[in-house]
Amino acid sequence: MSGMKVTVVSRSGREIIKGGLELNDSATVADLQEAIYKRTKKYYPSRQRLTLPIPPGSKEKPIVLSGRKSIKDYSDGNSSNVTVVFKDLGPQVSYRTLFFWEYLGPLIIYPIFYYFPVYQYFGYKVERIIHHPVQKYALYYWCFHYFKRIMETFFVHRFSHATSPLSNVFRNCAYYWTFGACIAYHMNHPLYIPVSDLQMKIGFGFGLACQLANFYCHILLKNLRSPDGSRGYQIPHGFLFNIVTCANYTTEICQWLGFNIATQTVAGYVFLVVATLIMSNWALAKHRRLKKLFDGKEGRPKYPRRWVILPPFL
Repeated sequence: MSGMKVTVVSRSGREIIKGGLELNDSATVADLQEAIYKRTKKYYPSRQRLTLPIPPGSKEKPIVLSGRKSIKDYSDGNSSNVTVVFKDLGPQVSYRTLFFWEYLGPLIIYPIFYYFPVYQYFGYKVERIIHHPVQKYALYYWCFHYFKRIMETFFVHRFSHATSPLSNVFRNCAYYWTFGACIAYHMNHPLYIPVSDLQMKIGFGFGLACQLANFYCHILLKNLRSPDGSRGYQIPHGFLFNIVTCANYTTEICQWLGFNIATQTVAGYVFLVVATLIMSNWALAKHRRLKKLFDGKEGRPKYPRRWVILPPFL
């Protein structure tokens, strides 16, 4: 069987593996990544990013090699010698691990403020904990949301990328755990002033409906991908996706709006604003990417006209 030589270099041009690697003609990019790992003993496949070289001074983005494709697909007609550019992505964790830990924190932290006399450590003398119905239903709503998110992580979501940088675990946990503690502190505070019974019912009713709609949006997104996360980008359709590109983010924002209508805390509204800004940036990027991919040219479907995330504003 004939073979090919693959030269692996850094972005500066330094050879990562002296003498290159000898692979057979049928080798895939995934096979190349395994070969690199065997030689280096450090850079496991999910830690590697392999691209094709670009000419010096070029402003074009490098082509990222797909693990499912054959190396010959990138050989430009010269299958006997191929050069790839290696980048170390750093330590990686699975997305399921990342999401589990970021959602577990709020699920544990919030009940601590509800059930335990933590406010005595903040200078408040509370002999007996008596909770208003708003505080009780807020606890149920909060725990249902994060329990739902954890279950979706393991049984619903299909990820296009298997891993995420380890540093994202600390960043995301800091975000979710800190906001979780701040909102729990204000919601269960001895001096908390609850909203009216009608406002509570409207807020939680609207929020719960949005949580269920959010779950259905995730089911629709799941069906766009095969179990291994492949099938690439597709045009979302059905339910709210017929009018909004990122209906999953829309329902996520609305469910926190419902929570804040029912609870009325400064910390809760700050979390809502920050989350809306973050998800709006994600939605704009995804909307632009889908419009670029589905431009109606060369037989490709044309992306339909839709709101991005927050009709009628965006």
